[in-house]
Amino acid sequence: MKINSRLKKIGDLVEANSFCLDVGCDHAFLDIYLVTRNKDIKAVASDIAEGPLEQAKKNIKRERLEDKIETRLGPGLTTYSKEINTIIISGMGGRNIIGICKDSSKVLKQVDTMIISPNNYQEDVKRYLTKNGFYIENEEFVKDKKFIYQIIIFKKGKKKYTKKDYFFGPVFLIKKGPLFREYYERELKSREILLALLPKGYRLKKYQIKQEIKMIKNEIED
Repeated sequence: MKINSRLKKIGDLVEANSFCLDVGCDHAFLDIYLVTRNKDIKAVASDIAEGPLEQAKKNIKRERLEDKIETRLGPGLTTYSKEINTIIISGMGGRNIIGICKDSSKVLKQVDTMIISPNNYQEDVKRYLTKNGFYIENEEFVKDKKFIYQIIIFKKGKKKYTKKDYFFGPVFLIKKGPLFREYYERELKSREILLALLPKGYRLKKYQIKQEIKMIKNEIED
């Protein structure tokens, strides 16, 4: 079974002996990859929609992995159960992910690891989870076709972060690398375009964008 680069990268970051809840599993491609790659991993493939979950069941049955992957129908983290220690949420908007976490805040107190790959608002996700009992253990970029995605691993615990840490990611600032540069070159260009298009009255917004442009240039031009 083929799996895209983003899901493969997420799967490779899951620790051995993990019991994962894959929220919004779609067709369970990630879950199948997970348990095939490591026999000590178990997974719950969860989705709010019956259609994708039915296809997930078929895929799991075809791979003969019913003893390793359970399917559960339900929104967000409502499908959580106490044996799960790792939650994976990928391919959703950052604010949607925050909403899911807010709706099940008790679950956050019971899990050790969150592996999150938001489509946007990554900074907001980092701020929310680090203010609710987690620290950022690792961050990875992955390029899938023309898109570059962030994958963030949160662990139970506390650390203090600066505005710059939240904006770039504390681990990304240490690692950097080619995808870091490419990602933030794109972010720089989009901000420069937005700055040029904003009407005269948006002084505060313009100031914020200028500050972000300055921060990005300092990191990618050194």
